[in-house]
Amino acid sequence: MTITVCPDGPLLVRGGYELLDGDDRPIDPGRATVALCRCGASSIKPFCDGSHKRARFRAR
Repeated sequence: MTITVCPDGPLLVRGGYELLDGDDRPIDPGRATVALCRCGASSIKPFCDGSHKRARFRAR
């Protein structure tokens, strides 16, 4: 598995991984690579929907 931090954007997760929700139930991402939200503004959390651009998210 690799995790890539996109500048002022999501985390890209590639390879063998398992996503779990807050109750330890698996989340099926439906693909091998996912973009995970870091800004908190996504309407499809935990996945990124591009809202970081509208929210002007800046990583520090």
